[in-house]
Amino acid sequence: MPLPSILAVFAHPDDESLSAGGVLARHAASGARTGVVTATWAEGSSRAGELADALRILGAGNPRMLGYADARVPESAPGADRFCDAPLDEAVGRLVAQIREFRPDIVVTHDAYGATGHPDHVHTHRVTVLAVDAAGWGRHFPEAGDPWHPSALYLAAFPDSAARALSDVLLPGRELYSVPDECITAAVDVGPWAEQKLAAVMAHRSEVERGALPGRLAAMAPGDRERAVSTEWYVRYGAGPRRGPFAELTV
Repeated sequence: MPLPSILAVFAHPDDESLSAGGVLARHAASGARTGVVTATWAEGSSRAGELADALRILGAGNPRMLGYADARVPESAPGADRFCDAPLDEAVGRLVAQIREFRPDIVVTHDAYGATGHPDHVHTHRVTVLAVDAAGWGRHFPEAGDPWHPSALYLAAFPDSAARALSDVLLPGRELYSVPDECITAAVDVGPWAEQKLAAVMAHRSEVERGALPGRLAAMAPGDRERAVSTEWYVRYGAGPRRGPFAELTV
């Protein structure tokens, strides 16, 4: 039986593979519909092509791009606003249209810290929270299609315990922004899909070549690399601290 359908919303090409590639591959393998919306970089850019390759590997369809510029790379979308500077209603409306068109059971995005504090990650969280709510109200953005309210919103996050173990490996000299362990709703074992997830990460060739996180993963020993990506953690938006065992990503 298929798992719930998922629409993932992330800031940059590669965020989807790094943060939720295992869950996307797992749900797609079950027969569920999966898709990815990327806030920055434009269609036709080099990273858009890499994104298309990564999504093909994950079984997540074609890129869905909001078309804004990366906060730190103006040439990522020539002539477009930086995502962080774009009118809020405009950005929310564009994402509402994607949600209403795809009609997912679950939406996944960055947590409020964006793992690294990157302004595009943090802003993607804000826009997604607003869009998930607005998508269900027909008089908001009526031009964006028929109302649809996803059943759940999950935030990709690092628990404090994992951040302590992984910070030096994934972001040497920098800090992973994490949440208390009891705030994590779901700790998903994506080990069976780790190879697929890593292949999607490596499809972001420009990030591998410039030594960003995909490049650091590429340089690791295979066993260490798989261990680093074999669990994904999520906070269910609106839920309080966990008082029982970890859950699945459910509606």
